Amino acid sequence: MKTFDVIASFSALAQETRLDAFRLLVRQEPCGLPAGEIARQLSVPHATMSAHLSVLSRAGLVTSRRQGRSIIYRANLTHMQEAISFLVRDCCAGHPEVCDPLAKCLSDCSANQSSSNQSSSNQRSSNQCSSNQCSSNPCSSSKVPE
Repeated sequence: MKTFDVIASFSALAQETRLDAFRLLVRQEPCGLPAGEIARQLSVPHATMSAHLSVLSRAGLVTSRRQGRSIIYRANLTHMQEAISFLVRDCCAGHPEVCDPLAKCLSDCSANQSSSNQSSSNQRSSNQCSSNQCSSNPCSSSKVPE
């Protein structure tokens, strides 16, 4: 990842509504959410949310696909991983024990995500997510915390 891409990514997240939308989409992985549902959960007008999602999309932080009349947005976790890796690539000046707390934090997050998705991951293909599987997500009706 190039410096320009990292700057674009973090610039896109440097606005409260876009940060909230990205965090909401991260919680909704791998299913994603329709644009209208993102707007509803964040109490943002649809046109405003559309503009915010466009910024996130241009920065590479979200992907979208058409499903019927809806556009489903998903967090691009690979892109975020690359941006974070860019930040810590030269971490610790040869002393990896200094970075252990950061690595543990990211590992714990990954382990929690894996265990919460483990039961439903066997039921869906890598690119498909039925509405039944997504509706069982405990975050699907939650509002982004302050």
